[in-house]
Amino acid sequence: MTNSSTSDQKSEIEALVEMIKANPFPEPLPDARAAMDSLGTPVTDDVKMEAIELGGVSCQILLPATADDERVIVYLHGGGYVLGSLQSHAGLASEIGKAAACRVLQVDYRLAPEHQFPAPIEDTCSVYNALLAGGTQAEKIIFAGDSAGGGLVIASIAALKESGSALPGAAICLSPWLDLEFTGESVESCKEVDPIIDTEVLSKMVSAYMAEQDPAQDKASPLHVDLQGFPPLLIQVGECEILLSDSERLAENAKEAKLDVVLDKWPEMIHVWQLFYPHLSEGRSAIAKIGDFIREKVN
Repeated sequence: MTNSSTSDQKSEIEALVEMIKANPFPEPLPDARAAMDSLGTPVTDDVKMEAIELGGVSCQILLPATADDERVIVYLHGGGYVLGSLQSHAGLASEIGKAAACRVLQVDYRLAPEHQFPAPIEDTCSVYNALLAGGTQAEKIIFAGDSAGGGLVIASIAALKESGSALPGAAICLSPWLDLEFTGESVESCKEVDPIIDTEVLSKMVSAYMAEQDPAQDKASPLHVDLQGFPPLLIQVGECEILLSDSERLAENAKEAKLDVVLDKWPEMIHVWQLFYPHLSEGRSAIAKIGDFIREKVN
């Protein structure tokens, strides 16, 4: 599936890229985390918010006025396993919930370097199992995440599969980071056009997350996960990001595993452009497509 941009939309992305380049993230970790949080868009008044704890993990419920009582999106934020929070992604997560007419459960999983691999996977699985124990049906749960959170979607479903748990009804990966060794072709071909991430920054994140552990193991680099039996999968990725090949290879693996998979590539779009939906028409269009996918696969 491919989308074309109008000249107006192109000007939006050009202005966004200029803004990003003019405001690079600071390097000290506390400052970088604060900068990431500042990207977050406030949740609109028609969405109720509630802090809760599930499976011993801090979470946040986002309840749009249109949400039904059964379906729930488990949202896993990006940030390279070292950045990101409930605050940074609440706006995006709530807009996806509104588009799909279902509630969202944001997971405040532990971050590196304070907590290393596989802490985020353990937290996600704990939350999921608590949902099941509380009576939510597995087929009514949707896993969604962006960047590292997209990789965490695949890794966590793999861990649940290994444990024998019933798997969620659908999975959504937005610009997922799946290969901690950076072996994709787009790492080189897109390095001059990606305004957000580069391998130097990602390498520091890998060191923080993995320490002395092997980054090639399948749940660290979920590109290597066995996808047999996985639920329907939507992958959205921009054609101007160095992680493009991660999404393309995940889609190929999914096809080989006979999965119901959609690879949705967007020309001129950058890493997790959906996060910038207030300023970017393509961000709003992508969120609408996510909502359509959830409505179709989980109802």
